[in-house]
Amino acid sequence: MLRIHFTAEDLARTRVAATIGAAAETMYSLRLLRDCAAAALPFRPWHTTVRGRLGAKARPFASLLAVDGPDIDLTVLMGDTPSVEEGIDNLLRASPARLRTELEHIAFHPSQLSWARNLADGDLEARRDFAAGLAACNEAIVAPYWNRARSHMEGVRANFARTLLDGGIERLLEGMCVPLVRWRAPVLEVRYHRHVEVHLGGRGLVIAPTVFLWRDPALLWDSQDDTAAPTLAIPTIGDAQAGAALWGADQAADHSLGALLGRTRAAALKVATEGCSTTELARRLNVSIAAASEHATVLRNANLITTSRRGKSVVHTVTRLGTELLGSALTEHR
Repeated sequence: MLRIHFTAEDLARTRVAATIGAAAETMYSLRLLRDCAAAALPFRPWHTTVRGRLGAKARPFASLLAVDGPDIDLTVLMGDTPSVEEGIDNLLRASPARLRTELEHIAFHPSQLSWARNLADGDLEARRDFAAGLAACNEAIVAPYWNRARSHMEGVRANFARTLLDGGIERLLEGMCVPLVRWRAPVLEVRYHRHVEVHLGGRGLVIAPTVFLWRDPALLWDSQDDTAAPTLAIPTIGDAQAGAALWGADQAADHSLGALLGRTRAAALKVATEGCSTTELARRLNVSIAAASEHATVLRNANLITTSRRGKSVVHTVTRLGTELLGSALTEHR
């Protein structure tokens, strides 16, 4: 049981975040794939589709899954950014002290202790291997579903926010993730793998929805910053219906279009059907603005999108040819 103790100041400072970050979701997805996805009904379609996709490039990252107990806290180490690229930048800039703090209590497999020690000591090659493994793992089993996952989490966050506005923070705590979480003022009781007492001490709490965290919530906190609010990660995929919205039948069409254009440009073409600026395109694709601009240029040169200026911004919209290409991909797999 996890027991989180609130003061009036903590209640006032509690907020809802959009995500725990793409890096942390990738870690949870990897554990889910390894440990229990085949038995987890909401994730069976995902498991069936992605199993076998992890190649040699993902091994350095996969090797750092803990044998027992908690995994590396990638929200703390790489940030809660929805962009894997930004998370990797954070990792490469992290101090050796930060890495050692996050790695020293992890129960690694004996075969990985030497490599993990090099990573904890700040070895640049080990960091790059870890970053490349994370990127490869994310590309294989998370990225194809990430746009849908983000939309799902934004919907959960919006529901949390409405509850907060309509009934206050205690109403949110009372109805959040029942029966895994129970509010007994001034303590939030959470089903947990061990007994922990947490006194927020005026820092407040960050509540963040997750997709690849299965069954029990997780508490994430920065042990090097006692002023930072901990994050309570809330699982949001609890039944087959919720999972079906993420692993839907038109994934085959996505893969077909991705094989033709490349996965990121296929996603960019789909985003352009709604009309978007370069900044919005970058946000939706989880890439830099420069990369989004390059993808838009390629699609525009292929006459799949058109770009017009509105005030200080540009707006990308799909052309008739682009619409026909999207429609053909969907029709082929129905």
